[in-house]
Amino acid sequence: MTVTTEDGPPRAEFSARAWLEGAKPSGVEAAAMACLAVLLIWMQLGGTRIGGLIAPLTGGATGPGTTPGFALNALTGLLVAGAVWVNIIVLRLLPFRAQVAVVWAELLLLFIAFVGSFDRDFGIWFATSQDGTTNFAYLITTGAVTTLYVSLISIVIACLIAMLAALARLSNIGPAYAAATFYISFFRGTPLLLQVYLIYLGLPQLGPQFAMDAVPSGILALSLCYGAYLAEIFRAGIIGVPHGQHDAAKALGLPPRLTFRKIVLPQAMRFIVPPTGNQFIAMLKDSSLVSVMGVWELTRTAQIIGRRDFRVFEMLIAAAIIYWVLSICFELIQSRIERHYGKGYERK
Repeated sequence: MTVTTEDGPPRAEFSARAWLEGAKPSGVEAAAMACLAVLLIWMQLGGTRIGGLIAPLTGGATGPGTTPGFALNALTGLLVAGAVWVNIIVLRLLPFRAQVAVVWAELLLLFIAFVGSFDRDFGIWFATSQDGTTNFAYLITTGAVTTLYVSLISIVIACLIAMLAALARLSNIGPAYAAATFYISFFRGTPLLLQVYLIYLGLPQLGPQFAMDAVPSGILALSLCYGAYLAEIFRAGIIGVPHGQHDAAKALGLPPRLTFRKIVLPQAMRFIVPPTGNQFIAMLKDSSLVSVMGVWELTRTAQIIGRRDFRVFEMLIAAAIIYWVLSICFELIQSRIERHYGKGYERK
């Protein structure tokens, strides 16, 4: 039964028409799907697990000693391309948030299927050691904790160094400008691993008083390296604030330091936070380089447990998942900070 409105077609008919209009593919979309189908046929997916599921439809067979024919490869490619097309059409009919959730779920399932295709024994993650702790829990309590505190301390020190270097780059003081540019050029132009060796093995050559343990050396290397990258990010954020803000503050009689602290820096944070968050996530993964000094961070801990149980690949996958979860957590924190500093620029 349909309900007729005063100034339009029946609601049921209108909904069906809107659904059909939303599901109708465009010419560009059809061309893209045709190209995808050709690509999938060229990739010869008949010999994959998907082809094995479709093989009975063509009367063929897959497995060791068999070669999929063109019919199976073509049918597999067409069906996969068709499934992708149907998925796109269905997603287009959903609200934005539902689209995001569905695509995340689909990609996560594809990743799980990809990892599951390795035919590995991932039960090793939950095997217990002599102290009753599972391997996965030990990765978190030992490796992830070390990675976290090394990265957090390093990013704080790197931000302090970056602010000083950025201000020196913006100053008219020759020695400060020269030192800042040399520092940024050197630490951006040399590999982080080399910097780790220079600090851990090179500084003791100047005297025993300069020798540092592995963890402080790793923190110093990460801080100096990422401080150089962040210095340019901070400088770009500061010069991104309109110069009229400086003029307005000067007209009000505000001193330069107060102008920078209360007016310039809060506005610059809107430009600084996103790339800084990106650099921190990169640092989270690059902290694995401190393992060359014997630090039991996440990657090294996974390697040691894997070698002990002859399951290195499985434990590295577990470490990758922990890295990913940590990155997602910090992405959420970053998005909240971005919203805080971007409140005055939100679209109405």
